[in-house]
Order: sequence, then structure tokens, then C-alpha cells
Amino acid sequence: MSATRLLILGAIIERGSAHGYQVRKDLESWQVDLWGNIGQGSVYHALRRLADDGLIDRTDSGHGTVGPARVEYTVTSAGRTEFVTLLERALSSDGRDIAETMAGIGFITTLTRDRAVELLRLRIETFRARRARVVREYENHPDEDWGHHVEAIQFWAHSADSAIAWTEGLIARLESGAYVMANDEAPSDPVT
Repeated sequence: MSATRLLILGAIIERGSAHGYQVRKDLESWQVDLWGNIGQGSVYHALRRLADDGLIDRTDSGHGTVGPARVEYTVTSAGRTEFVTLLERALSSDGRDIAETMAGIGFITTLTRDRAVELLRLRIETFRARRARVVREYENHPDEDWGHHVEAIQFWAHSADSAIAWTEGLIARLESGAYVMANDEAPSDPVT
């Protein structure tokens, strides 16, 4: 559920306030359904849970002249803290939860450039340490009959190597100035 929480908190933070339909539409526009396993019903369930946990506030928008009343959500200070915690964990983890990783990447620009790079370097360290533990088991016991199970270990090691290489590339792109990050100055308006 941490990916769902991160995505929904982030969607509301980006808008300032949002109702459930807006949040759902934002997630659809990010194609979360393809990688996040978040259905329409889970968005509304998560909104209720986030409200119950004090991470978002609910405000009844009242009855308009068209359509039913809508509940608007805003993120509380506890919700902002939770968003940063989830985001930083997603970016520094070893990627066991791909949806969490994808959600973290989606909000990476809300961090300062230095902080994003720092978290991504932690991610690499975490991946390398875990990879070393996994691979060491079969390298230290070459006489053991691993059978076809060695393929699973090799697949995981290859996946870890790929994730490390991609993360190193993202760090290089960030360090070379790619993307507008939280501490970057906004581009100045052109003189007309």
C-alpha cells in the first residue's frame, strides 16, 4: 500500500487540493494502472484510509448547481511528512517493490537535486550489498548441486546489475542538470 499512499499523497500535493475523481484521473494519466496495480476502487479506499490516519483532510465542497457535492482533500502536515518518508524510502530501497520505485521516480523532482542524488547513491549501495549476499551463497558453494535454481539467482543478479546501471545513469543525468528539481531556480521569462 505504500506505493498507493505515495501516489495519492503526491497527486493531492501537486494540485493543492483535489477530489477523488481528480486523483483517479491523475493516476490514469500517469498510467499507474499498467505498473501500479491500483484500481479505481482502491483509490477511494486509500483516500478513506489516509483521512482516517490523519494524513489528509476532507472538506465537503457543498452542493453546486450542477452535479453532486464532492469531497475535497488536502494533505495535512503529517501527510507531507509521510509523503517525504515514503518518497525517500522508495528512492533509496533495493527495488523489491517495483510500484513503490516507479512512484518514487514520478515524484523525484519534488526533492532537491543533492537529496535525490544522495538517495539514489544509497539505492546503489543497498542493491550492491544485497546482490553480494545473494550471489555469494552460490559462489561460495560451487560444488553444491544448485540445479536449475542457479538460473533464478543469475536472473536476480542480472536484474540487480541492470538496476544499478540505470540508477548510475539517472545520477549522471541529475548531476548534469537534467530536470527541474525543487531547489532549482525557475526559468526566467523571456524579455519581449
